[in-house]
Amino acid sequence: MPSPVALSQASQARDAERGELTRRFSPRRGGKLSRARLPLSARRLTVLIKLYINLSLFLALVINYMAANLRLDGKVAIITGGASGIGEATVRLFSSHGAAVIIADIQDSLGLSVATSISPPGRCNYVHCDVRDELQVAAAVKYTVQTYGRLDIMFSNAGVMGSLTGILDLDMNVLDDLMAVNVRGTAAAIKQAGRAMTAAGIRGSIICTGSVAAVRGGFAPAAYSAAKHAILGLAKAAAGELGEKGVRVNCVSPFAVATPLSCGDGTITAEEIEGFASSAAALKGPVLRSGDIAAAVLFLASDESAFVSGHNLLVDGGVTEVNGSFAKVIQELLPRVSGK
Repeated sequence: MPSPVALSQASQARDAERGELTRRFSPRRGGKLSRARLPLSARRLTVLIKLYINLSLFLALVINYMAANLRLDGKVAIITGGASGIGEATVRLFSSHGAAVIIADIQDSLGLSVATSISPPGRCNYVHCDVRDELQVAAAVKYTVQTYGRLDIMFSNAGVMGSLTGILDLDMNVLDDLMAVNVRGTAAAIKQAGRAMTAAGIRGSIICTGSVAAVRGGFAPAAYSAAKHAILGLAKAAAGELGEKGVRVNCVSPFAVATPLSCGDGTITAEEIEGFASSAAALKGPVLRSGDIAAAVLFLASDESAFVSGHNLLVDGGVTEVNGSFAKVIQELLPRVSGK
């Protein structure tokens, strides 16, 4: 039988061993987690948990940031003439800001190509639509509402240049064709979109492509200028009528932009058009491109312009408001007048 001294020594040894184990593996030491004393597997688990938490927080911040910067999130738009040029640039920009987009055009292969290139699938669809035929415009609006449940934005962008002849050589048949696309097509788009929006109680936005030719003479042949003046008049009149139902109507009017339409059959290059626009504009430095017009349309389509209606947003580098030649003369004359 062990002596009392031996039993006491054994008890003290067990207490010391328990104390050491408690000290080494206790999850808290001095009020802080003792990671250095944790077993290797526990340390790895701690690191993984912290990594997961940090990653989750980071992803939440990214998602919130992206959602806050999606200016058309949840909205549905139709873009006529959306298969190329300004229309295509706007389709891509709208889609990147969360909108579902319907391309309404007569360029079937181009329109389908643009629609299928946008992700996720179903975000963008194409419908054949000749805007000269109001029934086709109405069908495009109906398809949009049936597919996405609503219509928030109509960008009436389809148009043609027509003949570049002057008024003395103007072919009236050519004038009729140009008016049918540019003016009749715009009127049909405003009418059908306005009906869908007001019937659903949607405070929508309708944007029409105008031109600097609707503001000042000499920028384009008579037929094209007349059509763009008519579009501006349609937009202003519609803004007054549809405004009572909460629907906004505006125009965006660009200066010379290099597009498949303006370059025609290749007799003039995109570089030549861009060079002309840059030299004529009062604003020097930037080069006007389709993306600049799309950005202006995005503003008019978004809630950022919620109190803007009946407006003609000029994207022209000041060419319609500033007489560049006169300004240059004044700049040269002032030092002489002031004696400096």
